[in-house]
Parts: sequence; C-alpha cells; structure tokens
Amino acid sequence: MEKESIKTIARKTVELEAASIQQLSGYINDHFVAVVERLQTMKGRLVVSGIGKSAIIGQKIVATFNSTGTPAIFMHAADAIHGDLGMIQEGDVVLVISKSGESPEIKVLVPLIRNMGSTLIGMVGNMGSYLALQADQVLNTTVDQEACPNNLAPTTSTTAQMVMGDALAVCLMEVRGFTSSDFAKFHPGGALGKKLYLHVSDLYPQNAKPQVGPDTPLRDVIIEISSKRLGMAAVLTEAGELLGVITDGDLRRMLQTGGDIHQMTASQIMTKTPRTVDASTLAVGALDLMRKNNITQLPVTDQGRYVGVIHLHDLIKEGLI
Repeated sequence: MEKESIKTIARKTVELEAASIQQLSGYINDHFVAVVERLQTMKGRLVVSGIGKSAIIGQKIVATFNSTGTPAIFMHAADAIHGDLGMIQEGDVVLVISKSGESPEIKVLVPLIRNMGSTLIGMVGNMGSYLALQADQVLNTTVDQEACPNNLAPTTSTTAQMVMGDALAVCLMEVRGFTSSDFAKFHPGGALGKKLYLHVSDLYPQNAKPQVGPDTPLRDVIIEISSKRLGMAAVLTEAGELLGVITDGDLRRMLQTGGDIHQMTASQIMTKTPRTVDASTLAVGALDLMRKNNITQLPVTDQGRYVGVIHLHDLIKEGLI
C-alpha cells in the first residue's frame, strides 16, 4: 500500500472519531444531569460493568472516577452472572456499558441488578435496546458508524463511551469542588504526585546553607560558595536580614570587568534584592520561577528570614523535570 493511502486511511479514522465525539454534545441532556445528581448523592460506590471492548472502557472509567474522588469498582458482565454480583452492596449505583444493549450477558445481568434494588444506568449506543429500555437512566453514546472499514470493530463507539465517562467524572469533580489538593491525596506516587504535594520545605533542609556578611572578603566568599557546592552564597546582616546573593555568575562577571579580588568585599558584587522562594511554596512553583528567570538556584525564606537554598538539581532528582 502506498504511503499516501495509509495517511488517507489514518486521517479518515481520526475524522470519524472526532465527529463521534462532537456528536456527543447533543446527548448531554436532562438524563445526563440526572445521572450526575444520582452519583453525587449515592451512599455507596459506582459499579461499572460491560463485556468485550466495553468492559475495557469500563475499567478505564473506573480508574478515572477513583482518581477524581468518586469510589468505583469494575465488575465484568460475564463474571457477574457467575458469582461476582456479590460485589454490589446496598447504596451502590450500577453503570452498564454496551454498544448494542442486546448482548446475551447484558440481558441476563440487567434483571438481576434491578431485583437487587440498585439504580441502573445504561451507557448504550442503541436507544431502542433492551438495556436502554430497562435502565433507570440512559447515557446515549450512539455513533453513526465505526471507523473500521467493515463498520464492525468497536472503534468510534468505544471512543464515545470513554469521552462520556470523562464528562461524568469532570462534572462530578466540579459539583463537589474537587481541588488539586484532593487530587494529590489519590496520586501520591510519581512525578504527578510530587508536583501536587512536594514543597520547597521538603527539599532545602538537605542542602548546606551558604552565607557571608557584607564585609566578607571576596576570597572567603569564593571559599564559602565552593565548599557549600550550591553555586551561590547569601549575604546577610548580623541580624540575619537578607541583603543579596552572590552566584558563580557574579564572580565571573566581576573578573571580566577587571576587579581586584584582593580588595573587594561581598557587598560590592552581590545582587541586591534577589529573587527568593518561600519555604511553603510547592516545589513545582520554585521550578517555574527558575525557568522564568533562567537561574538554577533560589534562596529560601521562611517568614521573611533566609533559611537555605533550593537548587535545580534537587528538582531534577525528584523527577519534576
């Protein structure tokens, strides 16, 4: 097959799936609102079920709900009718996902769920199907055609199901006031979690605290910067007030201007009113400040007083870059 033919097929697939998602906007109606309100007030968990490709989408939807504050579990439709119905507890809401709404397993499962007294929500691509007619509420995920050239393999339909699940999760986040702090509770691991909970105060104490006075000879300033290995030293008054900072770059620029290293003091080459970061700031905030100002270290302050230094290497080590 020629390259252009492959590109054409791929573009058609993307266009068909994009059109199916756009079509979903017309299905966001009062039924959708009712589902959001029911999930907001449920006492138990959301139990998501399906079979085939819909089951795989159901597992993704469960993961999204759990990570955004709505407790959810997955129950495979085939396993449900062989014992897994015991997963459903009082107060749970059941979401059954099916393109056709007519699968044999679904037809067996639906009356069992209704007999248990659970609210049944159908996410279905056939509004005249058994599932659609039996469900308490219906989420319409009808698509005009699959991206498959034979209009058989679930492609466009599963995309629509996943997007509808995302729409539910995002709406619930909004109505519950789910914040980034709440998100952090469910994502403590990896770079994502660290961006949400890691603070400057968690990092700077592991570093040295380079500091000199304004009258410190430049030779001693160089020794302080070199020995503390952070590329800078804070210039403090006797009372601990931060007057400025001296970095490796300040030293290089001083030498380029022909300054006498034996006669100069810290106050003569320091950068006054330096950029600082508060210890309570999220580490990712410190990273943003470094990037905006093209610097690699920041003096850290706590209630206005100099307490240490955070370096770009600290953030790299934590996987924030």
